[in-house]
Amino acid sequence: MSTPSIDGARATARTAARLDTARLGRIVSLGVVHAALLVWAIIVVFPLLWLLYSALKTDQEIFFSPWSLPATPQWDNFSRAWTKAHIGRYFGNSLTVVVPALILTLLTSAMAAYVLARFTFPGGRAILFLFIAGMMFPVFLGLVPLFFLLQSLRLLNSFTGLVLVYIGYSLPFTIFFLTGFFRTLPSELHEAAVIDGAGQYEIFFQIMLPLAQPGLVTVGIFNFLGMWNQFILPLVLMSDADRYLLTQGLNYMLHQQYYLNDWSGLFAAVVLVMVPTLVVYAIFQGRIQKGLTVGALKG
Repeated sequence: MSTPSIDGARATARTAARLDTARLGRIVSLGVVHAALLVWAIIVVFPLLWLLYSALKTDQEIFFSPWSLPATPQWDNFSRAWTKAHIGRYFGNSLTVVVPALILTLLTSAMAAYVLARFTFPGGRAILFLFIAGMMFPVFLGLVPLFFLLQSLRLLNSFTGLVLVYIGYSLPFTIFFLTGFFRTLPSELHEAAVIDGAGQYEIFFQIMLPLAQPGLVTVGIFNFLGMWNQFILPLVLMSDADRYLLTQGLNYMLHQQYYLNDWSGLFAAVVLVMVPTLVVYAIFQGRIQKGLTVGALKG
């Protein structure tokens, strides 16, 4: 018959064995996760690095030594792409469209989201559902009506028309995101401002809008990336070559390569187009994570 001390030792040994097994399982699972993330990082980063050092090669090196580093960096590829391939002009055209479209989208969406989140009125929920339904509307179904609409308004081939279209397609997601974010803001500040006699415009612009800065930055970056990389809308609505946006300019430059054979300039142009998005994301990645966490929709 076993003594209590022996039974206790056996129980302790079994507990220690279970703890060791659980610890080993956690180590193995973490190792698998980190290995998968490492593979994913290589898959994502390597094409960017390959694109970067390919932009510094000659055309002969691109075709005959695609995986090797450039023998001598060809920095003039970037200047040639910026001037002769008109990437500088396309860059300016993209800024002319994206910057005002982004600012107006954030401003109008913040106003609409604030009202939908902080006020209760008949039809408010239905309006929010309409914006959510707009997120599911594919852009391809609206191309033909948009073309004729802008043509009738004499806004076809104009930056103003493209700005308005960008705003229209960005509003549903932005309002949906910011509505959830405004719901997370403390109601006490709003009530205190009302008691102090502040008007709704003062409450919105001086209190609520600054508090919503993390959400505005997050959704602003998403919108910037979407607008900057948009191709199908400017392709249909902007046919004037002098007003091409960057995505159109790259597509036009790609088709030219079959006759000009300036592939090194094309790689340099792709790098110039890619840099702004990488810089914006690298600077604001912390704010993106914070905004997504804080702005989660309440049940």
